[in-house]
Amino acid sequence: MTQASGSSEHPRAEPADATRELRSLTAAAEKRLLLWLAARMPARVNSDHLTALGLLAMMAAGTFYWLSRRSPWLLHIVNLSLVLNWFGDSLDGTLARHRNRSRPRYGFYVDHMVDAYGALCLVGGLGLSGLMSPGMAVAVLIAYYLLNIHIYLAAYSVGVFKIAYGRLGGTELRILLVILNLAALRQPWFSVSGARHRIFDVCGAVAVAGITAALLVATVRTARTLAERERLPG
Repeated sequence: MTQASGSSEHPRAEPADATRELRSLTAAAEKRLLLWLAARMPARVNSDHLTALGLLAMMAAGTFYWLSRRSPWLLHIVNLSLVLNWFGDSLDGTLARHRNRSRPRYGFYVDHMVDAYGALCLVGGLGLSGLMSPGMAVAVLIAYYLLNIHIYLAAYSVGVFKIAYGRLGGTELRILLVILNLAALRQPWFSVSGARHRIFDVCGAVAVAGITAALLVATVRTARTLAERERLPG
C-alpha cells in the first residue's frame, strides 16, 4: 500500500501548489479590501495571530449561539463574532503573501484544520441553540465535511483548489448567517399549512441538498478529468 501510494507514473500537484479558484459573488471587492487591510496591518501582527483570531471568533460564535437559547439578543454577538472570524480567516493568507512570508504547506494544513474545528464549534452551537434541530446540524456538518474532503482530494489530484461553489464562498455564507440571525431575532419559526418550521432547519435542508447535488456533479467531473489524464493505452 505504501509503495503504491508513494510511486507515481503521472505528476500530481501538491495541495499547497494547486491553483486557487475563487469565483464567489464578493471575491473581487473582498480581494481589494483585504489587500488594503494587509498593507496597513501593524508589523507586530502576523498571519498566525489572525488565524488564531479566526478560530477563537468561531468558537465564540458557537458558544453564543448556544447561550442565545435563553437570551436571543446574544445573536448580535454571534454576528460580531462572524465578522471577526472573516477578518482573521480571510486576512491571514493575504497578509502572509503581502509580506512575502508565505508557508504554503503549513498554511494549507493549519488553515483548513482550523476551518474544520471552527465549523464544528459553529454548527454544534447552532444545534444546541434551539434555532436548528440537532439532527439537521449533524446533517449540515456531514455535508460540509464531505464537500471539503472532495475539495482537498481534487486539489491534490487535479491541481485546482476550488474555494467557492455556485458563486458562494465563505464570505457569502457568513453574510447569509448574519441575515438569518437577524430574521430569527424577529421570528425563528414560520408556518406552512398549519405546520411550524424552524427557519434554520429549512435553510439547513436546502444547504444539505445543494451541497449534495454539487458534490455528486463535482465527483463525476473530477473522476472523468482524472480518467482522461491517466487513460491507459489500448
